[in-house]
Amino acid sequence: MATYDLVVIGTGPGGYVCAVRASQLGMKVAVVEKNATLGGTCLNVGCMPSKALLHASEMFEEAGHSFAKMGVSVSSPKLDLPAMMNFKQQGIDGNVKGVEFLMKKNKIDVLKGTGKILGSGKVEVSADGKSQVVETKNIVIATGSDIARLKGIEIDEKRIVSSTGALSLDKVPGKLLIVGAGVIGLELGSVWHRLGAEVVVVEFLDRILPGMDGEIAKQFQRILEKQGFAFKLAAKVTAVDTSGKSLKATIEPAAGGAAETLEADVVLVCIGRVPYTDALGLKEAGVALDPRGRVQIDPHFATSLKGIYAIGDVVAGPMLAHKAEDEGVAVAEIIAGQAGHVNYDVIPGVVYTTPEVSSVGKTEEELKQAGTAYTVGKFPFTANGRSKVNQTTDGFVKILADAKTDRVLGVHIIGREAGEMIHEACVLMEFGGSAEDLARTCHAHPTRSEAIKEAALAVGKRAIHM
Repeated sequence: MATYDLVVIGTGPGGYVCAVRASQLGMKVAVVEKNATLGGTCLNVGCMPSKALLHASEMFEEAGHSFAKMGVSVSSPKLDLPAMMNFKQQGIDGNVKGVEFLMKKNKIDVLKGTGKILGSGKVEVSADGKSQVVETKNIVIATGSDIARLKGIEIDEKRIVSSTGALSLDKVPGKLLIVGAGVIGLELGSVWHRLGAEVVVVEFLDRILPGMDGEIAKQFQRILEKQGFAFKLAAKVTAVDTSGKSLKATIEPAAGGAAETLEADVVLVCIGRVPYTDALGLKEAGVALDPRGRVQIDPHFATSLKGIYAIGDVVAGPMLAHKAEDEGVAVAEIIAGQAGHVNYDVIPGVVYTTPEVSSVGKTEEELKQAGTAYTVGKFPFTANGRSKVNQTTDGFVKILADAKTDRVLGVHIIGREAGEMIHEACVLMEFGGSAEDLARTCHAHPTRSEAIKEAALAVGKRAIHM
């Protein structure tokens, strides 16, 4: 029977990063993975492949619509979808091999199969009808999440698809109906819209991007509508008729009322994700779950059973790969007797559309609800020199600062490369910095990041270029 200091169940970003950090700290580590490849949802059927298709589809759209006005004459681009899917797969393969290399480099054993916790210190790994039991001082549950499903609507990954199927369609749908106006729906809608699909998004709430700053969500919706998206907000899909050549979706107002029927070639269901705890044996082992099916943990990631910890999508908090990574590092350090910690007030979020949307810290709605006095500084990319000359002026930067201390509490950006720009705000907030600190930090010219400095100046009502 193999014996380890730590066994990590799941090799997504949280799991494999946890394993690497634990190995760095001198532990003997094994990871358990039920899929054929390492990397979890993120590397195989989530973050990474979607970014490959977002990039490729953006290049396709740029060639067809933007090159001419820059004086670049090319013939009308032709879509080779199989080649684009191959481009996506090359990216997946490269990243998966990278994780395999990290396991070998850090002398981490990879146990292929489904992991089941038999109790403190024991994990059963089953594959191909055979099973083995490994002993370990500590266990980390890092099994991630699964797609949430709509009652009465069966996902076949061909015509009614989840995000997984939407990343591998064999042709561009004429009409794509997206259920859910969250990050995944808007990103995948952007991919297929750029490639020629007519996109309609149905959202149960009366707004897109639930949880993001309201002003940002409103302006972003206008930008997407200008691009050609159609939205049906405060509405729900109650049924999808699959009997005909085209799908017929029944849509009703969320508050109740007369139904309408929309035809589509493909329906994408992306209403969120749920923690993946199936077949782990948690109930039998005595690991407590919360009412939403997430593993209950204390502030040190410990579950109700000694020596068993949990991180990532399977516990409370934003279902983000980078949040899981930070938790993986923290729990490895805690197990090693160090002071691992995650600052949940500084977890950035990004929507990788064009333009991108990024956010860190509090929204205006959250500050109002908490009764926090705050000041706002905003600066549009229409007044940013680099954005002007590149003709990429959609969006703005918004900074929220404490009215008394000037400490930055939240930063929200719509704009090109917003996902890269958000990190100077993250570093500033991690050090408890003020809008004044940001405003007095020299920014290179001409860059889009100057809009962040100007928004910080605007907190003190002294923006220069507006």
